[in-house]
Amino acid sequence: MKNILVIGMGRFGQHLCKELYELGNEVMAIDTDEVALEAVSDYVAASRIADCTNPEVLKSIGVTDYDVCVVCIGNNFQNSLEITSQIKEMGAKFVVSKANRDIQAKFLLRNGADEVIYPNRDMAEKLARKMSTNHVFDYIELTDEYAIYEIPPLKIWVGKSIREANIRAEYHVNVLGIKVEGETKIMPLTDHVINENEHLIVVATQTDIDKIVKKIDS
Repeated sequence: MKNILVIGMGRFGQHLCKELYELGNEVMAIDTDEVALEAVSDYVAASRIADCTNPEVLKSIGVTDYDVCVVCIGNNFQNSLEITSQIKEMGAKFVVSKANRDIQAKFLLRNGADEVIYPNRDMAEKLARKMSTNHVFDYIELTDEYAIYEIPPLKIWVGKSIREANIRAEYHVNVLGIKVEGETKIMPLTDHVINENEHLIVVATQTDIDKIVKKIDS
């Protein structure tokens, strides 16, 4: 469990608080809007109505007590930049800031952010990737080259074990899991026999996945 400070209770901030709570973390939420804070009251250990552009407010919060500080302000970049810079100067251990554009990310990284997230861009990329093919059910980018994909098995794989299908050698993908009726089994044994109703969770390059998808369509 980690202690996490989340500043900014827009839609992203609220969803983040809920997810962090469900993963067992202790969250402190801050916003200037009381209604926004009430929306996350069931998911946070504490909340506070405050303007974090005020250095005295940040000092009173004690940013050094948190494992991660997340700045989720999306409608006022100047405020986001000021808060990011101030909490880092005050000794915050790890600062994550939200950006909408590359130029914002550059300024945030230069002024204290340890990591920058692009929730809108990342969601758009994920949706575009899923919509561009009938056979990629989910997608998580790992690097510029590799990603995790959820795909159906090729017909020639069905009835064979992962070892017999020789998936890694012939198709250059690694099977990380098997998804059956919404439940995922991580790191299946190589003697697992592939069923046509299963989805495979694999790590691969886009090029290699495209080759597999073309075979599914053919």
